[in-house]
Amino acid sequence: MNILRRQFEIVLKQVSLKHVREIYNEIDWNERLICIKGARGVGKTTLMCQRILQVFPDRSKVLYVALDNIWFGNHTLVDLADMSYKMGVTHLFLDEVHKMKGWQQQIKNIYDIYGELNIVFTGSSLLEIDNGVADLSRRCAVYTMQGLSFREYLAFKGFEFSAVSLQDILYNHISLANKINERIDVLKLFRKYVRYGAYPFYLSTTENGYLGKVSQIINTVIENDIPAVENVEYITLQRCKQVLSILASQSPSPVNVKSTAEMMGVTHSQFLKILDLLDRAQILRLLYYKDPKERKSLQKPQKILFNNTSLMFALEDANVGKMRETFLASMLGREYKLGYPLKGDLMVEGRYLIEVGGSNKKFTQIADVPDSFLAVDDVAVGFGNKIPIWLFGFVK
Repeated sequence: MNILRRQFEIVLKQVSLKHVREIYNEIDWNERLICIKGARGVGKTTLMCQRILQVFPDRSKVLYVALDNIWFGNHTLVDLADMSYKMGVTHLFLDEVHKMKGWQQQIKNIYDIYGELNIVFTGSSLLEIDNGVADLSRRCAVYTMQGLSFREYLAFKGFEFSAVSLQDILYNHISLANKINERIDVLKLFRKYVRYGAYPFYLSTTENGYLGKVSQIINTVIENDIPAVENVEYITLQRCKQVLSILASQSPSPVNVKSTAEMMGVTHSQFLKILDLLDRAQILRLLYYKDPKERKSLQKPQKILFNNTSLMFALEDANVGKMRETFLASMLGREYKLGYPLKGDLMVEGRYLIEVGGSNKKFTQIADVPDSFLAVDDVAVGFGNKIPIWLFGFVK
């Protein structure tokens, strides 16, 4: 236990309170069992350590442990909980629980036996975490941590702006855009964000180093996370990387599932399964005619985007059309249901139709559709139903 505590103090010394993610204030930290899940690199470890720094001046009451620690070579989570409880620890922060086999049952046992022990745990393998949290659903408060929005990225740069409702963006965008443009060179910062801004580790690395880390995230999901939950041949996993690179450089037109599956050497159903896993792992974002939560089985997606724009640039020189649609979906998909429309590019909440394009984009395709809007790039301030695409990065 002494070595765990020494390592805990070393980790804390590397954490700053200068930049705190907004989800920090959304979490009910009084819950006895909290799961913070999210893709690799979004800042879960930092968030837990910031919680410790802010509210635990007496370190004897708290312990942070990463579950890939060598200490667990001959100890279990229950061992840790029992020792901690006897030493007066009231709060355990467990990082990367998916690294330990049988973590679900052990956390369940700890929760039931040690009634005065509070547990916060994280996991980056979303595929494994989703499966495991289902077993703890009656006991656990689950929060999903996502990458930085454009607005949160600006806050980390020192430019604080309030979140804006979708309705305000759609119907009051001129006034909003003018106020923001008075304070910052928004188009210049937007260009930086789409390449280098989705993950908070941009603060501590170079631009090339940043894209290298994003590439590592993709590799880890393909090589470690998918095989952990699905029996997939090695050659198929290697072809996954090839397909992702192709998808990043292609226009955002509907994907040809049959030809892509043939290129990978897998069946139609196997390819759909791989797409679903990459979607659940927050590498891709799949759009369907209906909300994917309503689907009863695997279906062909109508469009394949990426979860965020940084992923695209880490793979390839991203297609500008797909980059724009990926950005819009990554901002709106946090709080709103997205679907693929018969006309236009994105249907939001089954009501708002959005067509995406450059500054010269016209309303031709959606001119006769109610509640339809253009989200356009390379524009600082819009007019009418033509809205700067960057402004959607401020949505609540």
